[in-house]
Amino acid sequence: MAPAPAASPKPMAAGPYVLRPLLHDVPLSAEGNDEDIKINCVDYLDGNLYVGTSASELLHFFRIPRDPNDPNSTDTFILASRLLPAYSETSGSPNGPKPGVQQILLLPRVGKACILCNWTVTFYSLPELSPVFGTTQVRNCNWIGGVDLNEDFEYPGAAVTILLSLNRRIQVVRIGDDARVIRKIDFAGSTLSVRRDSIACVADSRSYALLDVDRQLKIPLMSISSLDDSAPGGQYGQTQNIAGPPENGGHSRSASSATARLAPADFQGHSRSTSLSGLIGNMRGNQRPQGEQEDPVFQQPGTPKASSNPESNPSPGSKDADKPLPPPPLDSAASLASQASGPGGVSPARIASPKPQPGLVFLKPHIVSPTSEEFLLVTGTGPLDPGIGMFVNLDGEPTRPTVEFERYPREIAVDGGAPDVSSPGASTMGREDEGYVFASMGKEFEDGVHQGLEIQRFDVSVGEDEAEKFWLEVPNKDDSATAAATNAPIGIRSLLASEEMQFEEVVKRLCQRRFSPFNGGSATHTVSTKGADSRTASSIERLAREKELFDRDLGSEEEPLPENWETVRNRENEEFVRVLAKSSSRLAVWTGANIWWAVRNPLLLQLESNLELATSREQQSSANSSEQKTELLGLIKTINNREPKTELEFMTLGYVKQRASIMLVTHFLNSAESPFSNFEVRQMEASLLDGDLDARVVLSLIPALRNEIVVGQKGIWVYGGIKSLVEEYIAAEKDKEVTQTVDALPRHVLDFLRRFLTAWRNKRGFGSISAEIFRTVDASLLLVLLELDKNTPVGKSGEPGSPRKELYELVDHGVDCFDRAISLLEGYRRLYVLSRLYQQRKLSPYVLKTWKRIIEGEEDRGGELGSDGELQVRRYLSNISSQELVKKYGVWLAKRNPKLGVEVFADDKIKAPKLVPTEVVALLREEAPDAVKYYLEHLVFRKGSTAYINELITYYLDIVINDLQSSPESRATVTASYEAYRALRPPKPTYRQFLTDNAPPDNEAWQSRLRLLQLLGGANDYDAGAIRQRIDSSLAEFSSEHGVSHTSKQKQQQPQQKQRLLVPEAIIINGRLHDHEDSIRLLVHHLGDYDSAVSYCLRGGLSLSFNNSTAPAQPKQPLPSKETQSHLFHVLLAEFLAIEDLSDRVEQTGALLERFGGWFDVLEVLGMIPDGWSVDVVAHFLVMALRKLVEERHESLVQRALSGAENLRVGYESVVKMDEIGPTVVGGGDGEKGGGGHEAEEMQEMEMGDMGGRGVGIGVDDDQFA
Repeated sequence: MAPAPAASPKPMAAGPYVLRPLLHDVPLSAEGNDEDIKINCVDYLDGNLYVGTSASELLHFFRIPRDPNDPNSTDTFILASRLLPAYSETSGSPNGPKPGVQQILLLPRVGKACILCNWTVTFYSLPELSPVFGTTQVRNCNWIGGVDLNEDFEYPGAAVTILLSLNRRIQVVRIGDDARVIRKIDFAGSTLSVRRDSIACVADSRSYALLDVDRQLKIPLMSISSLDDSAPGGQYGQTQNIAGPPENGGHSRSASSATARLAPADFQGHSRSTSLSGLIGNMRGNQRPQGEQEDPVFQQPGTPKASSNPESNPSPGSKDADKPLPPPPLDSAASLASQASGPGGVSPARIASPKPQPGLVFLKPHIVSPTSEEFLLVTGTGPLDPGIGMFVNLDGEPTRPTVEFERYPREIAVDGGAPDVSSPGASTMGREDEGYVFASMGKEFEDGVHQGLEIQRFDVSVGEDEAEKFWLEVPNKDDSATAAATNAPIGIRSLLASEEMQFEEVVKRLCQRRFSPFNGGSATHTVSTKGADSRTASSIERLAREKELFDRDLGSEEEPLPENWETVRNRENEEFVRVLAKSSSRLAVWTGANIWWAVRNPLLLQLESNLELATSREQQSSANSSEQKTELLGLIKTINNREPKTELEFMTLGYVKQRASIMLVTHFLNSAESPFSNFEVRQMEASLLDGDLDARVVLSLIPALRNEIVVGQKGIWVYGGIKSLVEEYIAAEKDKEVTQTVDALPRHVLDFLRRFLTAWRNKRGFGSISAEIFRTVDASLLLVLLELDKNTPVGKSGEPGSPRKELYELVDHGVDCFDRAISLLEGYRRLYVLSRLYQQRKLSPYVLKTWKRIIEGEEDRGGELGSDGELQVRRYLSNISSQELVKKYGVWLAKRNPKLGVEVFADDKIKAPKLVPTEVVALLREEAPDAVKYYLEHLVFRKGSTAYINELITYYLDIVINDLQSSPESRATVTASYEAYRALRPPKPTYRQFLTDNAPPDNEAWQSRLRLLQLLGGANDYDAGAIRQRIDSSLAEFSSEHGVSHTSKQKQQQPQQKQRLLVPEAIIINGRLHDHEDSIRLLVHHLGDYDSAVSYCLRGGLSLSFNNSTAPAQPKQPLPSKETQSHLFHVLLAEFLAIEDLSDRVEQTGALLERFGGWFDVLEVLGMIPDGWSVDVVAHFLVMALRKLVEERHESLVQRALSGAENLRVGYESVVKMDEIGPTVVGGGDGEKGGGGHEAEEMQEMEMGDMGGRGVGIGVDDDQFA
């Protein structure tokens, strides 16, 4: 007797059930000679195992539970007793071997056991099997059973009713403190009974029937053999009354009439009889294979011989036993040995049967009750032909589709289905609601007939397709026993009680275990500066120290892990999974001397077996490896469509999905070219993500990315089965001794990693995912994208969906592996991407430092910064708030690009505190002298600051003078511009506009001269004398070669003509110094700008001033006085009369006199005009002058007339006023008169004065008109 091993049988079973050892090497014989002894029946209750053998012995074993602290320990059974049940020899018994212990019926409610041994029933107590009821025996019994399956067998105290199948009737016996017959049912030859409440389904040697044991009613059902057509019609499915005492001549029938059934054509009560008869009719044509012997457990045609003599010493309980039947025909004796050989079979000598039809084979009846309202009955045509299982309810009506057995079974049993109160301790594996039917039979294989169990579902509708069936064989101990094991009949029985057991295979696979992808345990990637650029090594070290300090602060909040924390966690995981991985079984399977439990195979082991089958070595070696991929993807799809019902099933589906996904990945990685379609790769990626597998486990399969894995203090925890699978793969890869780098990975692998890792990043924010995972994912994704982006053209920006675009998005959204990212980007020389990484972290100093490295020529393989790197620096400086950085890199930029660098200091929208102009000027003078001019331009032209005008003029003047001094080409260009301007015909633009229109785009000297003219012509306060002195002294040596030829008279009139290169500048400066004559002379003779000369006279030297948006703010300048204007016009007339070209001289002089003749005296002009000129030149001027004289004369006359009219009006108003006042008397008498006379005299004098005035006025007018 050996304990059951803990390991599961190999290969792993893919079916719904597996066999777990219950008891091996059962000592069937006390002497050890057990070759011819076999197990007939088995039952189990409360740790007590009862085994009945063909040697008429009842073995009682007691179970010693395994050690709960040792998961590898098993239950041990010890032999408690070996009992020889009492039985009676009858004179009619056959001389062949006896069947032995045929049945064990345990009745725990009353603590009794009923044992049927050699057709004799004896009674014992539980659990020690002590005899009870004295010497009570029941002889000539074919079957004991009929316990109500709807009753709870564990309910103590109540009596139990059983059925004893005797030869001529069935006895209803109540077992309690004694055994008492309470009813007799007239049903002869019964060999099997199963009861629900008062309805029992019974069978004799030929047919099935339903009995109501309380009301003693019978409903005949179908025949066991569909070839048996001897039953008369009209009885099948009809209720019959079998009540009444036999002595009163009640209901009486022959055995054949009691077991007859209707022919299929006469069947009225069951709707499926037609289809069933058709199916059985098809079976009749099946031929038995040649050379195969008839199954010995089935009855042969013929009637056994019955006992003719009563027992010599009847027991008290045997007084109601049936009388023996008449002797059977002699030709039936051949069937005795075969029928007795079946385990628990009924001897033909004990069964009454009518004379069989020729060729009819008696089949062993099978009845089980899968649910509380159903019975399953098996019919067939022969022992080697298929069998049909039919389901009927308690009324005999069919309830569900039939099930088909490949051969007529030896034994059947059911498990699962609807809850059954008689089967406590249902399976805890989450699938106890699935109903299965077991059939013990032989099955033909290539190497012969194998004995095993055919398993199929009975609670599903399979439609037109054949139901899925599973084949289960007992495990072989060694190869030598293979033949015996496969040929020995297998017994199966549903035990009274169930036993709970553990699946260590499930615990081993589902327990979380710590996984390390590195050699020698866990490792955490650290930043190294050895491979970094020397200019960035210090910054990386600084960042590493800062991060180390930060991590230390965070880590200080967590308690340090105890030394045995991993052991404790492993134990807790095992305890948790063991609670879920429990299962129970009440099915016993035996053959030879071994007994097994038939246990529900956990879903995990079923699915994993399918995985192993899909990737078996035979299939891997086949040329068509796509079958593996197809099966794995199909299994994953099946799992996705299945909703878990329990926590264990949820874990199982997750584990199997992870395992299948890893197997897919390994197959994908080992292929040189991708054998997967895009859709299949997407399915694989989705399964990896949906399975919640740690991304680090997937990356550990790729040696090139294994070093990117970051493992925290607690490590990586995965299912134990996943850990074993991955470690096996890694070990196999290491045996190849091939060092793989990222650039060696195929493109389809890189693309897969890019999508997979990108999808993993979308899980950010989940609190259940550790930070180490995202650090690993970010580092690996960055490395993959860098590798994919190597072939992108230099300087090309990222397009949507391209690796470069995804690389930008990765660093722009931030990475958790910051230090590692710096190292990778430095190693790949991707400085621009590195700068974007710094920008995401708002590390402005490192951003600018990186851009500076690129601009100064350090290698950047991406080339994204391009030629506008300086412009990006300038824009970035406007958006940072550090004044020190703005100052530092603004000066650096001003050294490289003065114009762009000055914009940094001149920007009003800059976020950093703005530097004062004096500080900026001083800083630029010291660090970037070339940029001072541009900053001063900003101050003067944009800000309107006048404090730096003199300095800016000096800068411009230095540029212009240095250019003229050093470049003959520049001097020639200036002289040529004067000549070209003089050659223009009126109306011509101003010389300033002429210079602007013809300015070279990139000529700094030319642009500086325009700005110089702008400043000189504005209303700015500068030292004009010093500027003229500077110009005269610097360009004196170049004035003669570029002078303009004049006549001797002109030379006498131009004593101050010292230089001719900067004519516009000299004009403006002379105007400032009130040297107007020289300015007008330069305008007329050097530039030929006559319009500007006229404007100069009107505005007093402001004619060349600029007036545009870029000029600094200028106050409004007052116009010169009329005397000054008149003087300037006289000077201009003299210069016009000195123009060398006669036509221009005449034209400009005539135009000046015509437009501005009012400024000139006629006599003076006539004196200056040469005598040889035509009067037409000055005709208009003379007409206008004479007309003006007449106008002035007339104006004076009108003025005098208006003055006289004014005198008359005033006099009139005085008279009217005096009349209103009236006379006034002062004093009296003469005095009043005298007063009035005085006033009259005054009035007279006023009138006379008024008349005299009017007379003078009239006289003047008359004289004027005369």
